[in-house]
Parts: sequence; C-alpha cells; structure tokens
Amino acid sequence: MTRQVVETSQHAPSLRIAVLLNSYNSPFINQIRQSYVRTIMAVSPGSRLTFFYPAERNEFPNPEAFDLIVVGGSNVDPRKSHWWIQQVHQFVLSVTKDFPDKKLCGICWGHQTISRIFGGEVVDMDYPELGVTEVKLTAHGQKFFRTAAKGRAEVLRLQQHHRREVSVKPAGFISLSEDHHCFINEKGTILTFQGHPEKDAETAKLRIHDIERWFQLNVRDQAVVSEVLRRMELEDDGALIWRRILDWVVEQPVAEIQPAARMA
Repeated sequence: MTRQVVETSQHAPSLRIAVLLNSYNSPFINQIRQSYVRTIMAVSPGSRLTFFYPAERNEFPNPEAFDLIVVGGSNVDPRKSHWWIQQVHQFVLSVTKDFPDKKLCGICWGHQTISRIFGGEVVDMDYPELGVTEVKLTAHGQKFFRTAAKGRAEVLRLQQHHRREVSVKPAGFISLSEDHHCFINEKGTILTFQGHPEKDAETAKLRIHDIERWFQLNVRDQAVVSEVLRRMELEDDGALIWRRILDWVVEQPVAEIQPAARMA
C-alpha cells in the first residue's frame, strides 16, 4: 500500500470512535473493519474503535460514550427505503438534535446518506470511479485541510469506489471540494467524504472484480487488471485526512462559514 508519509513525532488525539459498518452480508466485512483499524491507528495509536452493524444487527452507539461517530460505507443503494436505512436516518437526526455538538463523519455511503437526510440528492454516475483520484478543493476546503500535502494544497488524493454521487448539496452544508465530494455543515459538526480515507490499497484490491460489472472489462485480462491495480496503488492522503478529522473532533464547534461566503 502507498500512503502519504505523516510525521509521527506528535500523534493525532486519542479518541473514542464509533464506526457504523452499513454493508449487508458483505464477504469483506472483516477486512473493511481492519482497514479502519490500520489507517486510524497509524496516526492515533491510542484511539479506541468500536464497530456497529445497523444492517445486520440493528446496532447503534450511545453518543455519550464516543467522541466521534463515523457513518461508513455500504453495499446497498442509499436511496432504498429498507427499514435499517430508515433507522440510520433516525439515528443521525437524533444525534444532531440531542447531542448538537457531537462530531459526525460520513464516508462514501455515509456521505450520500447524510446528504439525503438534509435535503441533498444522490444519482447514478455516468462513469463510476475506482482507484486513487485527485479531489480538487474549494478555497474553503484548502483552509480546512491545512494538513494537505506540501506542494499540492489545492487537491487531496483518495481511494474511490463508487457508482453513485451527490448531485445536489444538502441544505446547511458547504462544499470543501468541487463536484460535491466533501461537505461540512455550517455549524462545523458534520464532515463528509465521497472518497475513502479508511481504505488502503490492500482493501481496495478486494473489489477488483467490480471492473466487470461496472466497466464491462475482462478481469482475466492481465493488462487491464494491472492498470486498475496501478491506480489503486497510487499514493493517497488517507493518513493526512484522518489526522485532520481527529484534530477537528477536539476543536470547539464553530460556524465554518461566514455570511459573505454562503455562495461557496
């Protein structure tokens, strides 16, 4: 795996982190869980992760017991009305109402689901994304991600694995990147990513067979597979992003946007 090198002389804060794994009957659930552990522990060895499984066990964390709640990915269309998806919606709404300063982070399906909860729209992509992709930051995003890699502060590089995207920004959120890839709410308590800071190359490669159903490519064609693997092995900024997420968790919630910037 190739990750942006992060200075380790000062670790990110040690936090209590709840992760909602929203996949249903995924054969890769253990590997996904370990990917969270690897990538977060790389920047915060003292953090404690606890995993919950809304789709399979109807499990949700007690917000009082955690510093950060991550709404992770899923193998189910977020536009579906399954009972457990409705439960996730109600959980997010209850956290924002009853624990207004609690920090929430949405990743991939979590990004799309939180967007829908607050009035955004999700659509099928014209062309799915797979592998490490550069995400161009807005001016506000460049300010927020002050840990962006030296020499290219205008972009972040993330593993992507999705065929749906947010087409309409949710109400009360601002874009930290172009193309609705990353949002923060105006209060500064909810942060979401279309891409995967928790996914390293090892985990990304588990889904190599998606090139057949997404792109109609032959997974037995070694030249094709080699090119996809090359994209998955490109350097990414997952560690930098996790460091920024964990620093953001311990910051006091403040309005992340001034009235003059509401058109951003």
